[in-house]
Amino acid sequence: MAINVVVVDGHTLTRFGLTKLAAANPDLEVVAEASTGAEARALIASSSPDVVTMAVDLPDGDGLRLARELRDRYPSLGIVILTAHGEDDVLFRALETGASAFVGKSAPVEEIVCAIRHAAVAASSFTASGLALAMARRQSTTARLALSPREREVLMLLQNGESIPAIARTLYVSPSTAKTYVSRLYEKLQASNRAQALMSALRLGLIRTDAATA
Repeated sequence: MAINVVVVDGHTLTRFGLTKLAAANPDLEVVAEASTGAEARALIASSSPDVVTMAVDLPDGDGLRLARELRDRYPSLGIVILTAHGEDDVLFRALETGASAFVGKSAPVEEIVCAIRHAAVAASSFTASGLALAMARRQSTTARLALSPREREVLMLLQNGESIPAIARTLYVSPSTAKTYVSRLYEKLQASNRAQALMSALRLGLIRTDAATA
C-alpha cells in the first residue's frame, strides 16, 4: 500500500518537484497539495494522509506552528519539515513541535524519500541528518556561557516581559543593580536588546519556543 502524502508549500515548483519525486517511487503517492496553512488544514481533514510535508515559511503563517497544531490534532500523522533554513534553532524548533523529520530542500532526493518513509512508520520519532552535530554545538555553547542562577532568573523575567523596575522589585535589588544584571546577561548572549537576547537564548536552548514572544 502506498504512503499517502499531502504537500504543503507556498512555492509551486517545490510542490511540483515533490509530486514528481513521489511518482518515481511506487510506495509514495501525493494525494493533495496546499499552498497555505488554511488549505492544508482542510485537505488533511478530508484526505487523512499518512504523511504531510511542510514548509517552514507559508504565505499565511508559520509552518512550524501549523506542524505543532497538526501533531496535537493527529498524533499518528507523519510530519516532515522541508526547509531552506539550515540553522540549528529551526531544527530544534521542528523537534519541539513534534515533527517526525527535518530535511533541507537541498538534501539528496533519497534523503527526502527516506524521511517520508520514516515519518509514515514512526511519526513520533524525530530524525534529522544534522541532529547530532547540532546537539553538540548547543551543548558546547551552553557550557561556555555558563549562566549563573541569578542570570537564569533574570532571563526568565525578561522572557515574561518584565521591565527593569519590575525585575528589581522581584529580585529585591535596586534598579541600577537590576540593570547591571541585565547588561551582563546581554553581554553573554551577545545581544544589545531584549529581542536579541531572547532570540539568542532560544537558539541556545535556554528558553522554549512558545516563551520567546516578548
